[in-house]
Amino acid sequence: MKSMNIFDSNDFSEKGVSNFLVHDSPYFKIINFNFQAGQILPIHSHDIEGQLSILVLEGEGAFLGANEKTLPAKKGDMLVCDIAAPHGIRADADMRVLVTIAPPI
Repeated sequence: MKSMNIFDSNDFSEKGVSNFLVHDSPYFKIINFNFQAGQILPIHSHDIEGQLSILVLEGEGAFLGANEKTLPAKKGDMLVCDIAAPHGIRADADMRVLVTIAPPI
């Protein structure tokens, strides 16, 4: 069993998106990303099978997808998609997200 406070484990960075590996196992990976307002994780995809989820813990912005598709993202919103599908994040306000990848890459 493992317990931690995500907010105490990872802070924001003016140099770019801050990330913290929360958990890594053969079954899934969990990563915390913190974005200051204006920072983005560009649209990308992974050439593997699996799924990911992105949960907004704090702040607001947008989930980015293929063909300039954007979905609003605020505290409590979650995106679930195949990991091969184009995805990204844009922060309009300071934003903390939790990404789960299964199986881990």
